[in-house]
This record gives sequence, structure tokens and C-alpha cells, in this order.
Amino acid sequence: MPTVLITGANRGIGLEFARQYASDGWEVIATARDPSDAHELKALDLRVEPLDMADLDAVVAFADGVKGLDLLVANAGTNDPMNAESLDDAKRWAKMMVVNSIGPFILARHLLPRMTDGSKLVAITSGMGSLSETSGGWIPYRTSKAALNMGWRSLSLEARAQQVVMAMLSPGWVKTRMGGAGAELTPEESVSAMRRLIDRLTIDQAGEFLRRDGSEIPW
Repeated sequence: MPTVLITGANRGIGLEFARQYASDGWEVIATARDPSDAHELKALDLRVEPLDMADLDAVVAFADGVKGLDLLVANAGTNDPMNAESLDDAKRWAKMMVVNSIGPFILARHLLPRMTDGSKLVAITSGMGSLSETSGGWIPYRTSKAALNMGWRSLSLEARAQQVVMAMLSPGWVKTRMGGAGAELTPEESVSAMRRLIDRLTIDQAGEFLRRDGSEIPW
């Protein structure tokens, strides 16, 4: 039975990943910052663990306790603050960088020595992290995803030598608390497409920045 670790699985895209993998018979380790508030997740037949991606000590300790992993879906993230207009915004932006980029990188870095040939480490990123994207706004979020992309891509070079595939996937605009009700996709549609892509990822795609359909996103 393959094992998947999904971070930020208490709602939205992470919850849907957990639901689908559990339904297909995978052993699922699902994390949430506060499992006591993750009612939908706890109703599924899977293992739920507490993990706050802002606490780097906890991230490292958690990673050091994981064994026999086939897939990591680094999904946990935040979009607060939307803008950087004040000192308080800047402080929250700093925390966002830890949650969205540094925490996932440290988790992957500490899991990598435990991964076996053919394992995969996938980061859920955003097309808004592309430097070619010109719509503007959302500067804190954009920078956090651009940083995640670069960290993941850099680590993928080491992972490639170990025959472990690392890639960054953009889920599209999804109807979640973060994406809003006006988004184009349901979590089920987005996650189903990303799972098909994850299944067919090869070592030749290590370090790539991809849409859910497998097409490349410009850096």
C-alpha cells in the first residue's frame, strides 16, 4: 500500500487530496495546524497529525519521524496578507514566507534522505509565482510562491540524483476559501487533474513548474 503525506489537509485542495487518496486505498498521513477543528478530515479513514508550518522546529521534528513515504503533497499555505501597506502587513508577510516557502522546503529537505527511487515530492504552488505574470497585486503571496518555486527547483537537482521526482504544480483557480466562490474549478476537478499528472511525472520532469494539465508555466 503506497503512503502519501499531505500538508494543510483540513480544507480545500488538501482535504480533497486526502479524500481521493484515501478512497483509492492509499495510506494517508494528513496534517492540519489544529486537528481539533478539522472535522471533515477526521471523518475520513486516515491518520491525522498536527503540524504548524510556521513552526520550523516542529516541521523538522515531524519530518524526522516519517518513514516509508512514496509521495509528499506540500499543500499548506496562506494568502494573508493580500497587500503590504503597513508594518503589520510586513510582519504577516514574513510569517507567510515561512509557511508558504521556507517550511515546505525544510520539510522536503529533511524527508529527501528517507525517500526511495521513484518517490515524488510535489509542491502546490501558483501561476501567480511566475515572474512573467503581469496582472499585479497580491505581492506577498506572489513572492512566497516564487520563493517556493526556486527552493523546490534547486532541491530537485539533488533529488534527481537520488531518482526522486520533485515538481511544482499550479492547481488553477479553485473554489476554496482562498480561491472564492467565483473560481473556475471545484476542488474535485483540480485535484483529479493534478493526481493524473502526479501519476505520470517522470524524472525528466524534475524541477518543472507545471499547470495541472502538465503544460509548463514560464518562470
